[in-house]
Amino acid sequence: MAENQYKDGKMRSVWDMSRLPGFPALSGNVKTDVLVIGGGMAGLLTAYMLREKGIDCIVAEKGRICSGNTAGTTAKITSQHGLIYHKIARSAGTDAAGQYLRANEAAVEKYAEMCGEIDCDFSRRDNYVYSVSDKKKLEDEMKVLGRIGYDAGFNDEVLLPVAAAGAVKFPRQAQFDPIKFAAAISRDLKIYENTWVREMEGNTAVTDGGRITAGAVVVATHFPFINKHGLYFLKLYQHRTYEIALENAPSVSGMYVDEDLNGLSFRESGDLLLLGGGGHRTGKKGGNFTELCDFAAKEYPSARVRYSWAAQDCMSLDGVPYIGRYSRGSAGLYVATGFNKWGMTGSMTSAMILSDMIAGKKNEYAEVFDPSRSMLKPQLLVNGFEAVTNLLTFSTKRCPHLGCTLKWNSAEHSWDCPCHGSRFSPEGKVLDNPANGNKKHGF
Repeated sequence: MAENQYKDGKMRSVWDMSRLPGFPALSGNVKTDVLVIGGGMAGLLTAYMLREKGIDCIVAEKGRICSGNTAGTTAKITSQHGLIYHKIARSAGTDAAGQYLRANEAAVEKYAEMCGEIDCDFSRRDNYVYSVSDKKKLEDEMKVLGRIGYDAGFNDEVLLPVAAAGAVKFPRQAQFDPIKFAAAISRDLKIYENTWVREMEGNTAVTDGGRITAGAVVVATHFPFINKHGLYFLKLYQHRTYEIALENAPSVSGMYVDEDLNGLSFRESGDLLLLGGGGHRTGKKGGNFTELCDFAAKEYPSARVRYSWAAQDCMSLDGVPYIGRYSRGSAGLYVATGFNKWGMTGSMTSAMILSDMIAGKKNEYAEVFDPSRSMLKPQLLVNGFEAVTNLLTFSTKRCPHLGCTLKWNSAEHSWDCPCHGSRFSPEGKVLDNPANGNKKHGF
């Protein structure tokens, strides 16, 4: 019978972090052509591709590489990001939807190329996005995919213990072990771990151990921490998702995700079934681990929870990541964020676009990801309402990022910010950005 092993706020991801190489902390002042801030998959891949182009690059990571969201990923490599294509076509046109598809298909194939030389459990899998109630959404997605020339499949049923109205299928997508992959690509990179960039002075990063001066800077810190450019505190919010890895669960023979943001996700990893869901906007209430364990107990009564962990995703206003110049007026400053739960493919897309831009090469996919595109989307009103509501709420526990009221997360024993997703331990230690430091006096 499935049981919840999540106790006392302690979690363990299915991915073995001990495989990663270690790197020193910065001590002194250094110079480089490009500084990449953030040592998750997006930062590492960007540095890797810059190095391949012969550009000197340093990665600065505040803790250990891949210890943030990369450690919490389900590691699906796919160009099927929910039912995104009919949404892009409706808001930006069919050409933009096609550009987004081609960019992400290129990312999938680049992973396949690189993983051919890396032992990282890479395998091709069909990917399915299902809906439990809305077949019309699926039909709308199929129509747009047909117009942009992608041969998707449609299934009336899914091989899951859920009642579904159908599913859209993308063949020959992939999955892998992200930590094995990251360990291989990072070994020859110039990386400083435990090197927290506290602030930027022009193109110089100020850390506790010294300064890094660069010709160009890439902010790949999940949620961008520089508030004076780009308005990312309005363009993004964060969403938490929970994962359990089950022993003795039946095979699902593919990768599946509900089109609903708070629905369930399925994929296999070796002999384990990775079940995700229970999601909610950070700082709000949701199903969390309880929802997953209740589902597993009902549908997989012989299964047992071996691992449990959580992840946090930056959600953009229109479902498309922000990749490119940090803002129109910020020369030499770049960003990769807002991957909307598809961080592995988004990381590769970011690396391809940003490395081209920095090298002075036009990238054919850059336009659709431009961070300076229109902000006039319905989600902007929701984000603004959350910020104003929480700023006006009386509380002594406030986020040091922009002052929003913190909410207690009883499932994970943390103080969470509903505005921008910063999270803190009960003692005030920062767990997730954009807050750029611990609460000085704790709680």
